[in-house]
Amino acid sequence: MQVDWSIMIDFIPQLLAGAKVTIYITVLGLIGGIILGVIAGLMRAYGGKILNAIAFTYIELIRGTPIVVQVMFLYFALPVLADIRIDPMSAAVLAIVVNAGAYIAEIVRGAFLSIHKGLTEAGLAIGMPHWQVLLYIVGPLAFRRLIPPLGNQFIVSLKDTSLFIVIGVGELTRTGQEIMAANFRAVEIWTAVAICYLIMTGTMTIALRAIEKRMRIL
Repeated sequence: MQVDWSIMIDFIPQLLAGAKVTIYITVLGLIGGIILGVIAGLMRAYGGKILNAIAFTYIELIRGTPIVVQVMFLYFALPVLADIRIDPMSAAVLAIVVNAGAYIAEIVRGAFLSIHKGLTEAGLAIGMPHWQVLLYIVGPLAFRRLIPPLGNQFIVSLKDTSLFIVIGVGELTRTGQEIMAANFRAVEIWTAVAICYLIMTGTMTIALRAIEKRMRIL
């Protein structure tokens, strides 16, 4: 079969629909992942023994298992164990939340602990509560150091959505597979899918570079 690059144009609407689902899962998942990651990261950095142990167990459990196993557990095992049934889209979003949260937690922990302790001690010395020291002194400095590794995690999470093909989520990779199965144009379709992913990750990279430059991160 001869390669016909023009055929990619015919399937742009379908691929764009799949890309929208990919972006939807990524955005919702990362919003939840950031919230969960910040909480777990602060628990690891400043929590007592119990909070630290809870966060450590969660982080190691998630980092030690593949995301495809996690989403399969949420979709297939959770209904059996807890009689909780969730649809494929919810399982996909929840998997990104849980998975990204574990990695973001370590990023947050590292960023906060990298700030010199003298700043924290100075804030406490002038009578500020510890939470205010973290929020107004340590936090802004740590945020600058968060951006590069956080951006990398965002890109990884976006690409991880392709694994949700295993539970039938109609994201970009699943859409490409369905189109290819109908016309067997593997070269053209998978090239188009790769270009879509490159556009999404490239846009994210440019946005993060702009934020880094604005905040003067070297």
